[in-house]
Amino acid sequence: MQAEQADPKGLIRESYAIEGISDAECRSIFIDWAIGLPVGIDNTMALQALLDRYGSQSDHPMTQVLTEALKTPPPTGRRGGRAGRLGA
Repeated sequence: MQAEQADPKGLIRESYAIEGISDAECRSIFIDWAIGLPVGIDNTMALQALLDRYGSQSDHPMTQVLTEALKTPPPTGRRGGRAGRLGA
């Protein structure tokens, strides 16, 4: 997959062009990108394509956000409802 296909609106590309962008701003741009991703595009492949294109800028906050997005979230430690009360 090409980076242009993974970022059709150019949000990620533009975030790399902004001088002094903060981590919080990168996270906000990332959410906008994720919401606007066309149906049928694999998120993991899109993220990898963007990292392949822009990942050489390892000190940029967007690179950190994209890298974190590829990680598997840790399992939750609490279960609610009946399962939580019974310890199952």
